[in-house]
Amino acid sequence: MLFTAIMSKKRLYLYIVLVIIALCTWFFSKRSKAETEFSEKVKISLRDVGNKLLLSEKDSTSLILPIKEISKYKYELSFQSQLVFEPNEMVTIIKNSFAQLKLPTTYLVEVIQCADEEVAYSYQMDEVEENTIIPCKNRSLPKNCYTIQVRFTERGAAFWNASSFIYIFLVIVFIAMEFFLFRKKPKEITTTKSDEQYAAIGSFHFYPTQNKLVKQATEINLSKKECELLQIFAANLNQVVTRDELTKKVWEDNGVIVGRSLDTYISKLRKKLKDDERIKITNVHGVGYKLELDS
Repeated sequence: MLFTAIMSKKRLYLYIVLVIIALCTWFFSKRSKAETEFSEKVKISLRDVGNKLLLSEKDSTSLILPIKEISKYKYELSFQSQLVFEPNEMVTIIKNSFAQLKLPTTYLVEVIQCADEEVAYSYQMDEVEENTIIPCKNRSLPKNCYTIQVRFTERGAAFWNASSFIYIFLVIVFIAMEFFLFRKKPKEITTTKSDEQYAAIGSFHFYPTQNKLVKQATEINLSKKECELLQIFAANLNQVVTRDELTKKVWEDNGVIVGRSLDTYISKLRKKLKDDERIKITNVHGVGYKLELDS
């Protein structure tokens, strides 16, 4: 009991110190004038890109929604209406618009479908021509609701300032404390009165043997594939599971090779888990998926 009390007190003091450091860092860190001007230029340029894309479809009435700064050096352009465009035309419009305002020439562009947040098209521009990758330039994207995200990759050096090192230090300390000092074995499987096992995923009870989810008095039936996928995600909560691992365990081990089946079943699982806002199945582009559960 005494040891537990000492550990709890130690943990409390450590967290208080870390919170104070984080608050001080937040208070004293300010965006430089150059960063602010850069952000404003990007937003002007992306609005120009949106206008030219709409005009290329002879659309002069649809609205361009406010440009969002998703994170440092990453921005999002979205539209009021659905649109269709040729990737080659978009590449040229973005390149010319960025050149007008002398924005960096090294960036990554992703065209994302609004409905399922899947990447419909992407390419990379670089000052070194060999590093520039623009696939399928002449294949038009079908009419749909899209957002265009641009991330500037050459400005990474600005990240390494005093505030960044403090944040990195805080992250390392938090990880060290949780994994080496205060780590507890998660209790994922609970037994009901009838000795029937279920996995607690947020507010859902997952019964793998019955292919169903239960939330309060509501039962949600799962297909065999949905159930197998959810079992893998539940066993790797908050960890990235690669596409290869998912397809191998759910399809290829049964002698079936899949194309887009995985994405379809992931979309179905998202819909069945949507009643708990803490649960998200996140697409880690080019790697796989991750079942995230906010505490």
